[in-house]
Amino acid sequence: MSRSRLMSSSSLSVHGLGKRYGEFVALAPTDLEVAAGEFLTLLGPSGSGKTTLLSLIAGLAAPDDGAIRIGGADVTYRPPYERDLGMVFQNYALFPHMTIEDNIAFPLKMRKVKGADAKKRAAEALELVRLPHVAKRFPRELSGGQQQRIALARCLVYRPSIILMDEPLGALDKKLREHMQLEIKRIHRELGTTIVYVTHDQEEAMTMSDRICLMNSGKIEQLGAPGDLYFRPRTVFVADFLGESNLLPAQVDRNEAGTLAVTLDGGAGSGQAIGNGADLAAGAKVTVMVRPQNITVRPAGEGSGRLKGRLTDIMVTGSLTKLYLEALAPGLPQLVAAYPTRTLSDDHSIGDVLELDWQAQDAVAIPAGQ
Repeated sequence: MSRSRLMSSSSLSVHGLGKRYGEFVALAPTDLEVAAGEFLTLLGPSGSGKTTLLSLIAGLAAPDDGAIRIGGADVTYRPPYERDLGMVFQNYALFPHMTIEDNIAFPLKMRKVKGADAKKRAAEALELVRLPHVAKRFPRELSGGQQQRIALARCLVYRPSIILMDEPLGALDKKLREHMQLEIKRIHRELGTTIVYVTHDQEEAMTMSDRICLMNSGKIEQLGAPGDLYFRPRTVFVADFLGESNLLPAQVDRNEAGTLAVTLDGGAGSGQAIGNGADLAAGAKVTVMVRPQNITVRPAGEGSGRLKGRLTDIMVTGSLTKLYLEALAPGLPQLVAAYPTRTLSDDHSIGDVLELDWQAQDAVAIPAGQ
């Protein structure tokens, strides 16, 4: 089944797009470009504006400002059915009295596609989601994961140029959700269609996206590849929201070609970090972000003495062992270090004083106030 026969893809752009409900700004004027064939995830906490942005793109809400273009055409005030979009929701919304084959063919029927062609295209869509054997079954005879794949097939069957997905895996358990993530990624690779995906799940966004658009309080906080947001956050919100992190208040001592020497607050010690693009001079207040897996832990007296903490808890999560520590210097937050789990037992005990260190390239200095 060739990509060109089943799907096309279009670019998407929004310029100054905004939405208000009375005095409440659901989406501040926003610019966003999505390339044809890209998988972009809108990520953020509840109330961040991600669902509002998706609803405006879909035509389910009218903007107060700005414009929306799909494939270069202005669709700002076109109804949803004239935008060449497909939508997949958390609720499968399958017709219980119809067979799976008829459920998938229903959008084609609404578009006046004749019987033989509709049947063929429904079969192609079932092949794509790897469920050709369930064509004659009813929704109640399928698992939750299978029903979600059928909902996706029903969207794919009429060949939209852009697919919008709003928390489509939210109702599934963890293992099934991970399986569906891989399935959606596979389908995206095979078809090359443009996908805009909404989720509040950070791991899901990291796993699936070409780029992540992280939103906060109705605005884009940072837009970029998953690795850029995770390892090079521009604000404390991004560092704190996307995964676990140590956020250490500090001051810049000197800046040597982008590598910073910093002194941690509270007399905790010194360290190094790289800048996040801002011009940081000596004396600048910063927050140093270090991911737990990038921290080296040694018994007291065997490390650099840079940062010390007293072990308060040990958590084995499966693949990772996490150490939680109380910083011995005043004014610093709880610290966390992580490393691959090796055995059920560990060399560390609650109450131990440990020394923590990191490499400069594994720490990012974020200007205070960002």
